Amino acid sequence: MQRVRKRFLGSREFNGLHIHGGDVEMARGPGLELLRAGLLQVVTGADYMNIHIRPWPSRRTLDDQVQDLESLTPDGYGVCLYPTPAGMKGVRLPARMAGRPYARAMARGKGTLELAYFEFAVLEQYRNDSRFRFGFGDAGASMWLTDEASDDAEVFERDHVGLSHIGFAYDLSGYDAQDPESPIARRVAVFYCDLITLTPEHQRRWETYRVPDDNLQPHPIWWQSQMGHWVEEVGPFSHLFMEIENLCQLSTMAFGEPLFRVTERPADLGWLLRPSQREWDDFVLQLDKVLSDNLRHHFFDTAGVPATDKGGQRIGSLNRLQHFMLAHGVTVAEATTVLEPLRKIRKARQKPAHEVRVDMTDRTFIHQQISLLQEVIGALTGIRGWLATHPNCRSWKNSNENLTAYPI
Repeated sequence: MQRVRKRFLGSREFNGLHIHGGDVEMARGPGLELLRAGLLQVVTGADYMNIHIRPWPSRRTLDDQVQDLESLTPDGYGVCLYPTPAGMKGVRLPARMAGRPYARAMARGKGTLELAYFEFAVLEQYRNDSRFRFGFGDAGASMWLTDEASDDAEVFERDHVGLSHIGFAYDLSGYDAQDPESPIARRVAVFYCDLITLTPEHQRRWETYRVPDDNLQPHPIWWQSQMGHWVEEVGPFSHLFMEIENLCQLSTMAFGEPLFRVTERPADLGWLLRPSQREWDDFVLQLDKVLSDNLRHHFFDTAGVPATDKGGQRIGSLNRLQHFMLAHGVTVAEATTVLEPLRKIRKARQKPAHEVRVDMTDRTFIHQQISLLQEVIGALTGIRGWLATHPNCRSWKNSNENLTAYPI
């Protein structure tokens, strides 16, 4: 038992004691005794591909684990032995774990790939701090200290942190897409093995945002990718930029110029971290930049769309897009309908620019964001379907048409 504990606490990632070769006969008897007493667990390839980490407390029966030890031979790869929470009860933890709540939790029995859950707002510091590179995905995020900040002597050592596998999780038990007041509990999910890499100061900070895991489920796209599966689903932000890329391909085939300037998603464009007016205004501003502001006037020039009206006033990008559509067989009603979501975003962006806004919490913003993204995707999909009928685009194929799109 002392050997198992020493290996477990002395290793960087709480590894198990590898029993193989000449250790097998020596370890079998006491191992079986400790296993039956509930002080040890056996991890084999049936638990996880890498037996040197315990992803979660063994999900196999005691009889299965007993069989693993009884049938173990010196010429095989072996098994790893781990202490159970009962096996660590009363054991003094190393001083290096002081102030590290997640390291201490792993020392007491939490598995490497078990998840801890947090309020979404825990990410604000990293998104808003220019010293960090923050990346938003549909189903997860990442953050790390930039190279410049790492080399800056004025950046405290406590802030030399990063997490590459942040996931999102949800409790949708009360969610109703038709009811903007229904709750959507969106959370952050992080593996214990990643949390232990944070400095003590950041581990304690994350602990203040900790929430219970009641009814929470990791986002299926993120979970599949973390478990090594090929993911064939996308979230709404990825779907949005796929449609922007589709439109650029089609417009280039039809008129020799892409419709949009930029097809890559900004790193910090993503879900609202808080349901607040300020977060909503920032989101709308970013969304308008990748839509209306992103339209290329050079494309419209090439397509023969006038840049000014009869009075010599410059025509805005959305109106030029409508003129372009009308000139190629789209009715006024159809163009008005398909461009309505983009105009809604432009109008919402202009409002905070012309008045003093008081920040406030409004939980319906969460629903509004989901709904607005779906409206925009629908608009771009409609334009894409129309543009694909151009004679020069007959050979075009949508390489993403078989992907499943998640709205949340």
